[in-house]
Amino acid sequence: MNEVLKHPIVVIGIGEIGSVFARGFLRMGRPVYPVTRDMDMSEVAEAVPEPGAVLLAVGENELHPMLQRLQTMPDSWKAGLILIQNELLPRDWLEYGLNPTVASIWFEKKKGQDVKVVVASPVHGAHSALVSTSLATLDIPCEIIDDPEKMTFELVRKNYYILTTNIAGLKVAKMSGNSHCTVSELWRDYRDVAQSVIDDVHAIQEFLVGAKLDKQALTDAMLIAFDGDPDHGCMGRSAPARLQRALQIAQQANIETPTLRQIAAEVL
Repeated sequence: MNEVLKHPIVVIGIGEIGSVFARGFLRMGRPVYPVTRDMDMSEVAEAVPEPGAVLLAVGENELHPMLQRLQTMPDSWKAGLILIQNELLPRDWLEYGLNPTVASIWFEKKKGQDVKVVVASPVHGAHSALVSTSLATLDIPCEIIDDPEKMTFELVRKNYYILTTNIAGLKVAKMSGNSHCTVSELWRDYRDVAQSVIDDVHAIQEFLVGAKLDKQALTDAMLIAFDGDPDHGCMGRSAPARLQRALQIAQQANIETPTLRQIAAEVL
């Protein structure tokens, strides 16, 4: 049997994003073994003891429970791990002694709609070429990052984007009634709100990374993503949960986040 066929790619979580990757892998000619919520991962590991890679495509709320479960999986599963979650930072995988391939996903896929690209998705790690090639089969741009520090910057950039737009969007909706504020409108009409949120988000990200970060460089990088999809809505259903999670981290780290606390008092 062809060696590639002997080592299928396991995709844990076949939601919208996981399905995009699965389609890309299949277009490459790589077999895909999907794992759904109802399946026993231990039984899957017996069926696929040496996967070509293991893509963990569950939501960020399920990341740590799944990483804990992966501790009981074969070493080949852990060695082949690929992570693509939002709000992802090195501490998330270092806690478990893992060294995964990590991608910062900058495309959107909603049910019944085609993929919408914002900017190229950076990827770092042993399976970077696999991720990049699979996305290329779907005309989704990807950038391979060799420097782990640069990849950390890219992960924080995505966190800036998600947290700033979601949390500032909550404030804008409360103060103006515009619950459909776009990222371009946010920066054009409510820049003071966005910049105040960025101050608090930056302090939290520095704590989580454990190092000083360049606020201006991260803001500029976030604005490039704004330009990539200016009509992207600021708020999603998870915005209140993101705000609550950010405040919990700030409280644990004893970080002053006056803007986030004020917004929470108004909208939660």
